Amino acid sequence: MKRRLTLLTEIIAPYRIPVFNALASRDDIHLHVIFLSETDPSLRQWQIYKNEIQFSYEILPAWRRRVGQYNLLVNRGVGAALVRSRPQAILCGGYNYVASWQAARWANGRNLPLLLWSESTANDSRRHRWPVEFMKSRFLRRCRAFVVAGQSSRDYLIHLGASAASIFIAPNAVDINFYAFLAAQARRQATDARARYTLPPRYFLYAGRLVPEKGVFDLLAAYAKLESQDRSQIGLVFAGDGTSRSQLAERAAAIQPGRVHFCGFLHREHLAELYALAEALVFPTHSDPWGLVVNEAMACGLPIIASHVAGCVPDLVKNAENGFVVPPGNIEALAHAMRTMLNDPLTLEKFAAASAAKIQAHSPRACAEGMAKAALFAWDEQEFVAAKV
Repeated sequence: MKRRLTLLTEIIAPYRIPVFNALASRDDIHLHVIFLSETDPSLRQWQIYKNEIQFSYEILPAWRRRVGQYNLLVNRGVGAALVRSRPQAILCGGYNYVASWQAARWANGRNLPLLLWSESTANDSRRHRWPVEFMKSRFLRRCRAFVVAGQSSRDYLIHLGASAASIFIAPNAVDINFYAFLAAQARRQATDARARYTLPPRYFLYAGRLVPEKGVFDLLAAYAKLESQDRSQIGLVFAGDGTSRSQLAERAAAIQPGRVHFCGFLHREHLAELYALAEALVFPTHSDPWGLVVNEAMACGLPIIASHVAGCVPDLVKNAENGFVVPPGNIEALAHAMRTMLNDPLTLEKFAAASAAKIQAHSPRACAEGMAKAALFAWDEQEFVAAKV
């Protein structure tokens, strides 16, 4: 018999839909998703692919406001939505929403298992803000089980006091087949794709928000450190948008020789074309809970250069196997990694094959399996406690 799991998460993110579809397709769980908002236009320009949704869901009325460094999201009707979904367990995608605390109180008051889905790591820049740490520790005490994206977030929850036995890895995932198919198609039509985006014949790619904390200025400085003959051979492409775009473009114009191109924000279909034709993805972030662009790039068969603070690195990037891992903010190390890839085609080819193979374990079905294991554990624990009483 299926048991009812209600999942609270912020927005209808395109990369989550295949995961939730896989979870809803199981024969032991009835999934209902409560979205706190359709999207967050202040940070993301994602398209909403409602036609791909194959699970039960609803979207709550929401009020959103940016307060300093915090994104405040308040919802109406949380309790009523939970009553309608009749959950036997609740999985909260984060602790930093008012709705998460409302759901936690609702679940605890009815003795229903509460689970936390967390991507936070010890390298998260928010970690040193005491209000955030206080909220985390209080929320953890309310939970019976935990879902994490990978090894870094698992280690962090153990550090905060969660029992290792109650933590389940649901590997962060994108639709691997979708990206691999589009990448193969783009390579077959490479001339058209290059013309469409005015791409250099060879280039390193950055995909993500153009803000200082993502290490974009480090990447530009590392590119400028490459030898003149190297910069004549290879360009640097930024896919994304953000507050630093104009400043980056101004600095890029001073790099001669060299070719730095800004594509702006691209939806997944178009981004896959850029992955397909790049030499490697460079992800030089200073702080990031995960970094799903790394998943996407690996699904397209790309080598990776990433800073070690990215939450995905322990799970996805092995130094000198499918890319290079560098310290955040270390421009010399970043330039050295780029230079090595540029001048060693055999290594580049080996890394590409390793990325394509390694990402297979991070499928939407594998992520759904981890979530299901956490829910089943919480239900078993509840039944065990009830039997003892």
